[in-house]
Amino acid sequence: MPHPKRVYSALGSGRSRGGGGGSFIPPVVLLLFLFILAPFLFLVAKNGIHSQISPEGMGTVDSRGKQRMDWREQFAIQHLKSILTKEVMDSLSASQHELDPWSLDLFRRNHVSSSWKIDGMNQINTTLSDPLQTSSDVQQKSAQISVTDKELKDDSDGHEPLDTPAKVARRKLREKRREKRAMELVQQDDEALVKLENAAIERSKAVDSAVLGKYSIWRKENENENSDSTVRLMRDQMIMARVYSVLAKSKNKLNLYQELLTRLKESQRAVGEANADADLHHSAPERIKAMGQVLSKAREELYDCKAITQRLRAMLQTADEQVRSLKKQSTFLSQLAAKTIPNGIHCLSMRLTIDYYLLPLENRKFPRSENLENPTLYHYALFSDNVLAASVVVNSTIMNAKEPEKHVFHLVTDKLNFGAMNMWFLLNPPGKATIHVENVDEFKWLNSSYCPVLRQLESAAMKEYYFKADHPTTLSAGSSNLKYRNPKYLSMLNHLRFYLPQVYPKLDKILFLDDDIVVQKDLTGLWSVDLNGNVNGAVETCGESFHRFDKYLNFSNPHIARNFDPNACGWAYGMNIFDLKEWKKKDITGIYHKWQTMNEDRVLWKLGTLPPGLLTFYKLTHPLDKSWHVLGLGYNPSIDRSEIENAAVVHYNGNMKPWLELAMTKYRPYWTKYIKYDHPYVRGCNLSE
Repeated sequence: MPHPKRVYSALGSGRSRGGGGGSFIPPVVLLLFLFILAPFLFLVAKNGIHSQISPEGMGTVDSRGKQRMDWREQFAIQHLKSILTKEVMDSLSASQHELDPWSLDLFRRNHVSSSWKIDGMNQINTTLSDPLQTSSDVQQKSAQISVTDKELKDDSDGHEPLDTPAKVARRKLREKRREKRAMELVQQDDEALVKLENAAIERSKAVDSAVLGKYSIWRKENENENSDSTVRLMRDQMIMARVYSVLAKSKNKLNLYQELLTRLKESQRAVGEANADADLHHSAPERIKAMGQVLSKAREELYDCKAITQRLRAMLQTADEQVRSLKKQSTFLSQLAAKTIPNGIHCLSMRLTIDYYLLPLENRKFPRSENLENPTLYHYALFSDNVLAASVVVNSTIMNAKEPEKHVFHLVTDKLNFGAMNMWFLLNPPGKATIHVENVDEFKWLNSSYCPVLRQLESAAMKEYYFKADHPTTLSAGSSNLKYRNPKYLSMLNHLRFYLPQVYPKLDKILFLDDDIVVQKDLTGLWSVDLNGNVNGAVETCGESFHRFDKYLNFSNPHIARNFDPNACGWAYGMNIFDLKEWKKKDITGIYHKWQTMNEDRVLWKLGTLPPGLLTFYKLTHPLDKSWHVLGLGYNPSIDRSEIENAAVVHYNGNMKPWLELAMTKYRPYWTKYIKYDHPYVRGCNLSE
């Protein structure tokens, strides 16, 4: 009896029975397929998706991965269509055509506002990025995404779309708020920068630029590859070495202190008195290197900004005090040099004096003495105790005179130089001109009962002012007092200019000359100048506020303030044409006596002859053309050369007299060319150009 055939469900297992062609599939094989092969296929498919949809939209795709990618890409696009608007999907499609496989993450970063929120995207990304999830998890999350998408689709069908005008307006407001906040932050930064710059400017104003950078090697002038850059570098190192040595000693780092002192001494010896790199010792580069090493070591061990600043400030104050002291000493020494007579000139005076008194009396007289009182000739008054200076004045005048025989020189000196002055002009007569030498001490009428200056010089106060050896202000008072302690202010040779009618009673006009001038042109034209009833013809010296009356006189005194204009223009002694007739009419000497007597306590002006001259000849001075008399060769280095060469008289007023070593070199030739350096007396006293 035949058996019926058994049929098993596809989900069961089976096997062939009998000898026929029946088949049987065991259930274990089906389970193995579901739990092992299915996840394996999912992982392979997942790797293909990552190769196409990456954060950077890059990667290579083979033919198999591309086929697997098609259905998943379609699956993602179907879900995105229900979420994104038509405009976004059009942009995605365009990006896909231009850039091949598109990347949603790239699109979101580059095109989509950060305010967009797409439900389900996180789940998709998580699913794709986590290869360990099971197929059931994937199905579950896919179902959730489907439900969410359906809700969004239903919501979009029944309600307003995602990009409504209200949302666009809110987005624009958010963007405006962000822009406004950014502008506020930028503005705050700009205000903070402006405040910092202003504070820096205010701090820089408090810095003394005349002191900072004195030895700085970073100044622009040091960019030049010349002069003294190495010298300044070494001086910078020496300054810092002094600073660190003080700090090292205060912190008891004695080894470093001794090393700094050693390097400092070596650098000082290498620099010496060099002002340029070429003057440095050959060991300077080695000293710079050694000093740099020890300074680096000191900086590592001792650097303290506050302490270094304090020390530098103290050094600066000390240097400033030293500069002030040196300035006073310099002023004192320059005044002292101006007072003294060089050894060569003193030697000349001594030799001439000895030889003069060895002469017989009949050989001591000058020729043409009859011209001394002839008012039709050109008369000069020269008061000096310097033989060489007086010789230059006479020689330069005669050499530039058109008619030397009509010129008469009246020299007055003191008894110490009387013999020397006579002997010089006896040996070197001024050609056809007339010359006469007198001794001021032989003017018997010039005594203390007649002359206020002589009377004041006899007072105890004046003697103490001039001659007290331990005077407390001899040096500390500076130039303001030292200048007026010059012995020339005690000499009657200096005050004799106020007594010209008494010295030369028979003359009508006379030209007064100082002994520190040089004549370069014929001066006879001065006698024909119309003084318009004035007594004194002089070149005015005022310019702006310089050399006006208030610079010489004490206008806080009521006598000065009532009688004189503080802005009145001053004038110069040195070359003055005096009308002696008008002098006598206006009693100029009496006016001088009046003011000199009132100034016994030096309350109207300090010592000197120019202030009383300004008072005495006030409104009685006729201004001459400036080309007659150029001043300043004894103190002003910037006088124009053409102005000097066109001047009739050049004047070395100031401390830098042409016979002194401190004379300005460029002005000295105008004076030395009138000296005979081959003269036996001059050569014997080692006087040279």
